[in-house]
Amino acid sequence: MRSKGAIIVNAIFWVLILAFSLLMVLNSPEKVTRFELLVQFGYFGLINVSIYFINYLILIPNIIQKQQRSWLYLISIAGLVAVTMVVKFGIALMYPEVMLSHRGPQGKLEDISYTSFLVGTFLITGFFIVISSLLKFSTDWFSNERIQRNLESEKKDMELQFLKSQLNPHFLFNSLNNIYSLAYQKSDKTADAILKLSEIMRYMIYESNDSWVDLSKEVEYVKSYVELQKLRFKDGAAVEITINGEIDGQQIVPLILISFVENAFKHGIANDHDDPIKINIIANQKILHFSVSNKKSKTNKDAMGGVGLNNVERRLQLLYPDRYKLNIVNSATHYTTELMLDL
Repeated sequence: MRSKGAIIVNAIFWVLILAFSLLMVLNSPEKVTRFELLVQFGYFGLINVSIYFINYLILIPNIIQKQQRSWLYLISIAGLVAVTMVVKFGIALMYPEVMLSHRGPQGKLEDISYTSFLVGTFLITGFFIVISSLLKFSTDWFSNERIQRNLESEKKDMELQFLKSQLNPHFLFNSLNNIYSLAYQKSDKTADAILKLSEIMRYMIYESNDSWVDLSKEVEYVKSYVELQKLRFKDGAAVEITINGEIDGQQIVPLILISFVENAFKHGIANDHDDPIKINIIANQKILHFSVSNKKSKTNKDAMGGVGLNNVERRLQLLYPDRYKLNIVNSATHYTTELMLDL
């Protein structure tokens, strides 16, 4: 038995068999002696238990599952049935007054024919073989399904960790480049940029380790990122953030929104106050609508531009299957991403 589930299933089966046997004895009109109980439920009971577990623990695992030899299994089952019938018939001949007789309608003791006894023995033996086979294949199937689900879950977790490990360095490299530019210019904003980056990294390293975070924290993270980007520009970046609805009480996968905003700063024009980057958040208890729109720039590109959006789309496929819609509009002048999430 490979799992606790299999042990429980087998225990339930044998408890039911024992309860059924006791009910038959208690409801029998005849007075059953201890000797008769010993022969009928002791000797024959041990044989039936042996049949069950020989098939369950030996024949099916070793012949069907390992060797995959159906013909050998059928021969083994036939041999098991034959041996069982011989042993039971031998016991019956030793105690014919118990096993080869019963009281008829008039209360008289009547003999049971050998043929009737052998047919009954064959049916009982077949019952335990069939039940043990059904339970074995069923418990193994459920066990294999559980193992497969665990493997898929582990694979999914490993892939998510890999995607997340790509995201953090990508963001960090871009932010350090920005801070380097400020430091190179000997800007007074350098210290503020380092402080803002430390706050953002604290969220990324510690709070985002959980599978889910509060939507309000994720939104604050996006806003902190925008504030960090504003420090790059002399007159501040042109960004409009609009939040409608409620962002308290909902949960979201961490770091799922930032790539859209980062993409807007990388490939868009962030200092045009007549055409600013627009970040729109609409949320209720069930749905989040998140959109980012920016004016396109032909010069603001880098070699790693494709990592962020490819990363986040793969994470959405893994974490929100059939629960998200991602729409990307790439026009001649503007780039817009719209994300709908079922929270």
